[in-house]
Amino acid sequence: MAGTVITFYSYKGGVGRSFTMASIAVLLARWGYRVLTIDWDLEAPGLHHYFAPLMSGPPQGGVVDLAHDFLAGAKRPAPHIVDVDVEGAGSLGLLAAGKMDRDYMGRMQSIDWEKLYPQGFATFLETCRDIWTADHDFVLLDSRTGISDIASICTAHLPDRLVVVFTANDQNLDEVVDIARRADDARDRMPYDRPRHTVLPVLSRLDNRVEYERADNWQRKCAKVVTPLFENWLVKSVPEDRMLRHLTVPYVSYWSFGEQLPVLDEPVPSPDQISYALETIAAVIAQGFDRTDVLEDNRDAYVAAARNHHRDFDLDVLVSGPRTLQKATEELVAQLNALGVRAERSVSGDPEILERAGVPAEHLCLLVDGEASRWQITEAERFLRHAIGPEGDQRQLFCVLSKNTDRDKLPGFLRNLRHLELGSQPELVARQLHALIQRTDGHEPNHEALVAAATALRGLPAEMPYAGRFALAQDTVRGMTAALDGGDMELLLDHSADLALISKSHGNGAQTAMPPELRAAVTELLARIDRRLNAFTD
Repeated sequence: MAGTVITFYSYKGGVGRSFTMASIAVLLARWGYRVLTIDWDLEAPGLHHYFAPLMSGPPQGGVVDLAHDFLAGAKRPAPHIVDVDVEGAGSLGLLAAGKMDRDYMGRMQSIDWEKLYPQGFATFLETCRDIWTADHDFVLLDSRTGISDIASICTAHLPDRLVVVFTANDQNLDEVVDIARRADDARDRMPYDRPRHTVLPVLSRLDNRVEYERADNWQRKCAKVVTPLFENWLVKSVPEDRMLRHLTVPYVSYWSFGEQLPVLDEPVPSPDQISYALETIAAVIAQGFDRTDVLEDNRDAYVAAARNHHRDFDLDVLVSGPRTLQKATEELVAQLNALGVRAERSVSGDPEILERAGVPAEHLCLLVDGEASRWQITEAERFLRHAIGPEGDQRQLFCVLSKNTDRDKLPGFLRNLRHLELGSQPELVARQLHALIQRTDGHEPNHEALVAAATALRGLPAEMPYAGRFALAQDTVRGMTAALDGGDMELLLDHSADLALISKSHGNGAQTAMPPELRAAVTELLARIDRRLNAFTD
């Protein structure tokens, strides 16, 4: 499948556009994607500075040379791409602006881009584009600022999508939405089939550490202005201002000196670090601006899905058991291996080792004896934060209980799972786990009923014209809870249909707010259902 061309554009300079693009390129490459970056900011090139420590030597050619090669009669782009050495399963290349020597400025200024097009340069660029997208998953263009022939190439001719980087001031906001309109108008005049732009607005360099209140007010103002840019891709249930918060790169003074990339030094960033925001934006790009409802519900799982896109897990299942069940755990692992399941025992109770170990197994199985240990809870919670696997598949969490375990004393997220019984024959549990892991539909058996219930609960309005309707809703939610507790999925489906019908009530009565006790019941039941959908239960 052909790769995606994405232009990073800013109307004004000094907003951190190149910094953001270079960081995201490194992240995507580390996550296993094939990435090409192109420095089309010819008057002020800078990408090569960010990548300098990772290149074997300075670029010997670039975009300027493409134009001169075309004028000399070339039909295809010359090999001006330089490899950038990043860790990970992917690759990163740089097509610089050109060779940075004394002749660069003269070579750049001698090109009249507007006059190139009547000579067939558009066809030459199409050939370049086809070659670049055939060899790469993502082609990221760093465009010059303002309105110019070069900017039009980057915003109208070449890209599939736009990332518009702006800061919280009126100079940027006055133009940020109009950029996409002008680019679409220019595309309409071109003889190439390009859809209308999908635009990702990125609010950059927002200093929310000191002037928190002012930063919050500006963030809300920015969200209101860029709302039109979300229309053709943001899931309707996700508010625009919440989405922009995910797409905000904070200002951290440490990274304002030189051309450092924090993603090289912050491999596992915390929410207060700049790489955390850059990871989120990279994940949105990796997932084609899609599944933003998942991002809103679980940011860590969303990023993990993008990071694990090309991952081949070392193991099918990691089995975690306490020392009191060491023999049973080892027997279970042996039985799973005999059935062809790649299984190993989790060997450490140190959370730091867990963090460094990465994600070795696709699934996790907890053997609980009496009560879940602190280590197992940490292990399970971390697993659930990354419960979306490659291609969006659900990674599964299994829970096997000994006869000494009191279900009611388990943490809520484990208590709500359907459990397997350990018994005296681990081989029986191994066969059950093998059957569950080999399921072909990727969903838990009660997926349809649970989705219907979650949809009905989310559709219950906060206000209704008659108080009596909320009383009916409360009885129905109680019935749904009892059906879930009893495992009666047909009854759950029936109650879900009833709740959806109640929610469609119309009338001219005064609007009545949802009672707090009903709101609490809906929230609790919805949380239980979501956990079952996100972590495998039978």
